[in-house]
Amino acid sequence: MTIRTNTAAPAGTGLLPWHDHRLGRAERAAALIAAMTLEEKAGQLVGLWVGADASGGDVAPHQSDMSRDAPAFDDVIADGLGQLTRPFGTRPVAPEPGARSLERAQRAVMAANRFGIPAQVHEECLAGFAAWGATAYPVPLSWGASFDPDLVREVAGRIARSMRAVGVHQGLAPVLDVVRDYRWGRVEESIGEDPYLVATIGASYVAGIEGEGVVATLKHFAGYSGSRAGRNHAPVSAGPREMAEVFLPPFETALRHGRARSVMNSYAEVDGMPAAGDRRLLTDLLRGTLGFEGVVVADYFAVAFLRTLQRVAATDGEAAARALWAGIDVELPSVAAFGAPLIEAVRSGDLDEALVDRALQRVLEQKIELGLIEADYDPAPAGGAPFDDAESRGLALRLAREAVVLVDNDGTLPLAAGTRVAVVGPLADDPMAMLGCYSFPAHVGVHHPETGLGIDIPTLLDELSARREVAATAPGCDVMAPGRDGFAAATAAARGADAVVVALGDRAGLFGRGTSGEGCDAADLRLPGEQQALLEALLDTGTPVVLVLLTGRPYALGAVADRCAAIVQAFFPGQRGARALAEVLAGEVNPSGHLPVGIPRDPGGQPSTYLAPPLGRANDVSNIDPTPLYPFGHGRSYAEPTWLPVAADAEDWAGDGATAVSVVLANETGVRADDVVQVYLHDPVAQVTRPEHRLIAYRRVSLAPGERAEVRFRLHADLTSFVGVEGHRIVEPGAVELRIARSSADVHAAVPRRITGPERRVGADRTLIADVEVRLSQATEEDS
Repeated sequence: MTIRTNTAAPAGTGLLPWHDHRLGRAERAAALIAAMTLEEKAGQLVGLWVGADASGGDVAPHQSDMSRDAPAFDDVIADGLGQLTRPFGTRPVAPEPGARSLERAQRAVMAANRFGIPAQVHEECLAGFAAWGATAYPVPLSWGASFDPDLVREVAGRIARSMRAVGVHQGLAPVLDVVRDYRWGRVEESIGEDPYLVATIGASYVAGIEGEGVVATLKHFAGYSGSRAGRNHAPVSAGPREMAEVFLPPFETALRHGRARSVMNSYAEVDGMPAAGDRRLLTDLLRGTLGFEGVVVADYFAVAFLRTLQRVAATDGEAAARALWAGIDVELPSVAAFGAPLIEAVRSGDLDEALVDRALQRVLEQKIELGLIEADYDPAPAGGAPFDDAESRGLALRLAREAVVLVDNDGTLPLAAGTRVAVVGPLADDPMAMLGCYSFPAHVGVHHPETGLGIDIPTLLDELSARREVAATAPGCDVMAPGRDGFAAATAAARGADAVVVALGDRAGLFGRGTSGEGCDAADLRLPGEQQALLEALLDTGTPVVLVLLTGRPYALGAVADRCAAIVQAFFPGQRGARALAEVLAGEVNPSGHLPVGIPRDPGGQPSTYLAPPLGRANDVSNIDPTPLYPFGHGRSYAEPTWLPVAADAEDWAGDGATAVSVVLANETGVRADDVVQVYLHDPVAQVTRPEHRLIAYRRVSLAPGERAEVRFRLHADLTSFVGVEGHRIVEPGAVELRIARSSADVHAAVPRRITGPERRVGADRTLIADVEVRLSQATEEDS
């Protein structure tokens, strides 16, 4: 390939300075910037979304409007290109042809610019690589239900390998937004309602992606999930204390422990400040306080939204200047404000070119780190992409098994051999019931039905039919649409069976095309459509009803829970989710998932998580009781380990030191049993109101029959810190309590501690994660 350049190599080296490995990364990038024109600089700060147009089928907010005047490919790449947007995630394309097409595009990009720089390629990877034919894994809410960071890291590594093999450099995941209101459509994309759970699972996912050399992008910085009334993009009313204690810790942990190299801004406006234009957030906090040195990419169209939706800029040039000043480095998904408007703003004196150079320095350093700025760079794909092989499907199944939550059971489950089962409900025989809105078939494939799903997705009916006699089946109703014509067939099926398994829940979609997913917010927490009425009709038959929920959020079950024989919750468990569910229902797998969000009792607008302070909980000054029907951390099994007494260090706990507490679990059953040991902190008196208790450590434990485990937690006092009356994060001396628990409402033992020493101010370098050690041994008679 011939690269057009008018920049001479240093005498005697034969290398252009940006190709010279004797120089540091920053020096190489700076040399390249010095050689660039303003147009070439701007070209590296934009993305290009080939194939996204205004013809409909939106997978991003306002895609049609924002893509109506999209420039031609050759025009955009003439001076270089920063990123290519979703070459696999826009339309169905098989791995090998897609990789070859991407290679051709990269060669065109390299040939068009003087320096031969390729584009950085990004894709979505929230529930697997969002590409046709790639394995569809369980959604993040299922990651949270597993309470298994190690398995999530393994899954993430597998996803990253599939992306890297076809030429993708960056994944837009994970979502680290902490759930605050179950009505929000993007609950399914989140890991849970507890910051510590989100932080530890999210950091493990990041470590898996980054460990394979792919850039992980943290979303959405910050406060996005706090939108009023759970409405997507609605303003956020969070104060600085809630931001610091709820929304920010997952990002801090993923940056330090996962080593993420990219952050994406939130669409949110917090206290009137849109994140894309907030310098205090993206520069002072993210880079100054948290020490982030990577690249901040704009959420899709967020720069232009500063003008069109949030109205803090009058022109695209002003929007570009505001975003660059705030700390946005790359405009995604396509060139708009960072193109001609940015160039004009610099030339008119409205934008300091130094801000362009600052963003460009970060972008080029990352490209150098990825090996994209080399004299001999070859964009040919590595090949051998594990899009949907046996190992990937096996990982998807393992995660789905660990994430299935047995919520309640009167003994009907597991379904005994010989049980004649009616399998009913609108999701019983629907493969899409297993998928979240960022799985390719739901995200993009629904607009291309002629191509098929691209992967094998058995339904619950398929998998349960292979294990138990299915006496009858009927959908009963639609997920969303009104109409009860199918009730008679469903209730008849139930009456003719020994037990009825009813599969209810959500249809994942985007922007109102589903009941869960981005832009699919809920007015209340009743089951969608006619499903509540169908369930009540089935309960009226007198046949034991096993309720299987396939959802992207929890739904209120207070009106029916005590009438169900059993309740099983799965959060969009992926393409092998039906098998995991059938294995649990048939007793082949002992259920072990725990709720990452509570299940509410009442469907009305009472957004509440378990992190509420005293006046946010049930009390005698309000007639509304927000206590969940089933709490955060809850999960049952068919056979559970025995929890033995807790051991702990001395009561005094140095305010700059650690304390230890341990518990032994013994499996005295005849089957493998998993459980999650959870440690909550209760602070009875503090400078500011505190949650009744909050999670500060946990560990999933898997025990073979006859095996025991000592689970030992070493807890640094930093884990007790909070934002005090002066607005600083502190460790406050005084009495606290460690609650060793099976859930946030099921405490096995309470251990009093007294934090000693002076009040201590802590910062971003504080301890974020507890140390946990598990020692396995064989159980003895003394254990019982």
